[in-house]
Amino acid sequence: MKIATPAGRRYLRRFFPTMFAYVLVLFACVWAIKNWEPKGIELIVLSVLPAVPIIAAIVVMALYLVEETDEFLRQRIASCMLFGTGVLLAAATVYGFLVNGGAIEPSSELPLWAFPLWCAAWGLAQCVIGLRDHMAGGGE
Repeated sequence: MKIATPAGRRYLRRFFPTMFAYVLVLFACVWAIKNWEPKGIELIVLSVLPAVPIIAAIVVMALYLVEETDEFLRQRIASCMLFGTGVLLAAATVYGFLVNGGAIEPSSELPLWAFPLWCAAWGLAQCVIGLRDHMAGGGE
């Protein structure tokens, strides 16, 4: 996909460094927790620190939506983000009922997959819409 708008280029210039920071911070914090076995406030800080770049990535995505001046692209972005939100809410609801009903045990690690699931669903929606437009003759 070619990013043709200034907002799209700014998004990529912001998003990739944010994700690079996330990977670095995540590996550093996991390493530190395993090797130093911190307690108290140190453990809390090391546990929460990887969330900071994820929160920054969410802000970057929101800025992209706000800064995009092409109304067609903005509507597509918003629609795909809503699809991602719907998938995440549906998955969380089904999971909650499965746990509540006793069909599965709750997982303390499952919330870590909320953002990746949302991003995957957003990306899938963008691919499907792009493919649909391409097949209809609207693609480049």
